[in-house]
Amino acid sequence: MRITKENLFDENRRFASCHASTLVPVKGGGVAAAWFGGSYESHGDVAIWLALRNGKWTPPVKVADEEGLPHWNPVLSHAPDGRLCLFYKVGPRVRDWRTRVIESHDGGRSWSDPTEAQALDGFPPGPVKNKAIVLSDGAWLAPTSRETETAWDAAVTISRDGGRSWELGGPVPIDHGAFQGRGIIQPTVWESAPGTVHMLLRSTAGRIYRSDSFDGGKTWRPVYPTELPNNNSGIDLDRLADGTLALCYNPVEIDWGKRTPLVLSFSRDNGESWGETLILEDEDPPVDEERIKLDRSYRPNEFSYPAVVAAGTRPKVLVTYTWKRKTIRFRMIDLEDDK
Repeated sequence: MRITKENLFDENRRFASCHASTLVPVKGGGVAAAWFGGSYESHGDVAIWLALRNGKWTPPVKVADEEGLPHWNPVLSHAPDGRLCLFYKVGPRVRDWRTRVIESHDGGRSWSDPTEAQALDGFPPGPVKNKAIVLSDGAWLAPTSRETETAWDAAVTISRDGGRSWELGGPVPIDHGAFQGRGIIQPTVWESAPGTVHMLLRSTAGRIYRSDSFDGGKTWRPVYPTELPNNNSGIDLDRLADGTLALCYNPVEIDWGKRTPLVLSFSRDNGESWGETLILEDEDPPVDEERIKLDRSYRPNEFSYPAVVAAGTRPKVLVTYTWKRKTIRFRMIDLEDDK
C-alpha cells in the first residue's frame, strides 16, 4: 500500500476558512476538487472554489459566487454523457437552501452560468453532500436529505435524462418518535447488484445508519443502525471494482462529538462488517474555548467531511477532507502491493 498526502492549497488561499470538499477523476488521470470558502461557514462572502490536479494542484479559482449569499456543500458528479456537473446550495440557513447547478465540458477548466433546480417535497434535487452514482440501468441516483428545525430525513433523487430533471425516491422510513435526536441526513450510496441499492447515513444517534432498496431507489426499507460510530458529521464511501467498500468517517460515538480521528475502513461483504482500518488523521490538542467564541474559522483539531472515490486501473482510493478549516487535504491510497 502506498499513500500520497497533499494539501490543495496553503499560503495562496484567499479565504480564512474552508469546508465540505468534493472530488472526481477527470480525463488524462487528473482530479478536480471543489469546496466552499470564505470568512466562516454561513457568512455572506462564502463562495465555491475549485482546483485541478495533474501532477500538482492549480491555484484555487472561484467558480460560483452570488454576492452576499452564503454558498454550501459543492458536489461534483459526472453525467452519463460526459459533462461534469457541480451542484451546490445557496441560502442563509440550511432549511432555506436552494440548489444551483453549473456544468463544464472541458474537465473543469470553464463553467456555465448557474441554473436552479426545484425542490421535491422539500428535498434538494441532485446530491446534497455526497456524489451521485449511475445505476446499471443508466439512471442517475443522487443522495439527498431535508433538514427542518425538528426533523432530519433522507431520500434520493433519480434522473433518467442526465441530471436535467429529477424524481423523488423515498423518503427513507424512520420512526422519529423513537429516534434519538433529529434523525438522519447526507446519505452515501452504492449499487451491489442491478436494482439493489444501499445507503449509509450520518445520524444524531451516535451510529452510522443504513437503509436498502430493491427497486433502484424508488422505495427504501426502514433505517437501522450499523456497528459504526458516528459523531453527527459527514461520511462518504465508494465501491471498488472488486466490490470492496471504502468508507471514510470519524469513529466517535457522541452526537456533535469531536471530529478526530478520521479513518478509512474497508468492507468486503457489502457493508455487513468492516475490517481493515487506516487512520488518516488523529490529533487532539487542547482547544482554546475563548478563541472559538471570537473566531468562527478556528477549528484546531477538525478532520472532517470526507469525499471518497475509487479510481484508476490499479485499485486506488482518492479522498479529500477538511483539515482544521485551513485547507483541504488530498490522499491517494494505492491498495495494490508493488511486485
